[in-house]
Amino acid sequence: MSDVEEAGRIGFIGTGLIGAPMVERLLECGRNVTVWNRSPDKLAPLLAAGARAAASAQALAADCDIVCLCLTDTSAVHDVVFGDNGIVHVLRDDALVVDLSSIAPDVTRQMARDLEARCGAHWLDAPVSGGVPAARAGRLIVFAGGSEEDIVRAAPVFSALAQRVTHMGGHGAGQLTKSCNQQLVACNLMVMAEMLAFAQKSGVDASRLPEALAGGFADSLPLQIFGPRMAQGVHTPRLGAVGTFRKDIEQVARLAAEAGASTPVTLAALAQYREAALHPAIGADADASALIRLLQHT
Repeated sequence: MSDVEEAGRIGFIGTGLIGAPMVERLLECGRNVTVWNRSPDKLAPLLAAGARAAASAQALAADCDIVCLCLTDTSAVHDVVFGDNGIVHVLRDDALVVDLSSIAPDVTRQMARDLEARCGAHWLDAPVSGGVPAARAGRLIVFAGGSEEDIVRAAPVFSALAQRVTHMGGHGAGQLTKSCNQQLVACNLMVMAEMLAFAQKSGVDASRLPEALAGGFADSLPLQIFGPRMAQGVHTPRLGAVGTFRKDIEQVARLAAEAGASTPVTLAALAQYREAALHPAIGADADASALIRLLQHT
């Protein structure tokens, strides 16, 4: 039986910057998708593409076999699942919650336990890497935490969205892996901004650097995606918000401190992200390519 035949009813809660292209990809692959978002106006393009709208998160969860979450942060996930109008109150005991958000691994472990204890449903933490372009192309990387059986059950979702799913361990392991991913990416973006600003001030055509460095040890996917945007002062459309990276490495700093791990470079980058979020020419909602503005006028 194909993934399409086995997919059943997929619900998707959270259709923001990366959630929307994920839903579009699921629809393109023939999946039956019901959507809900706190801001209903964001649903219009998805409904036009074939998605069905649910009246509430609970209405969606009551009608779906797999419920995907792609939300802003840990508190948003907790509220949608366990709040007064949370989906925990209506989920069937054979339902599977697939959390594609990037949230705290320790809280994830507790929520997974609480969900199963309260309604019998299963939890799979499955944060992704690759950004908007990979979401549109179905080429995301998934870091999965939970049981092998639930990863198999989530195949109708993953086969449409991802080029690779790696089972990292039990609940929370996927989120911890995403924290490691964000630690590297956030620090990379900050030093990239420094490097390009340095090149500009030294008289080198910074716009040529991503191409010049391609294939060498300094190359990376973030360099090829964000480097040209930084060098050319192009900050729209937004591919990754400054505030999101700040949130992610604040979490890394907390988790590392709790584990007794030393992270001096990450802490230095975090100070820069905090400054960027308050900078009048950048701000938390700006695309990460705007980080170069921190260095251009110092």
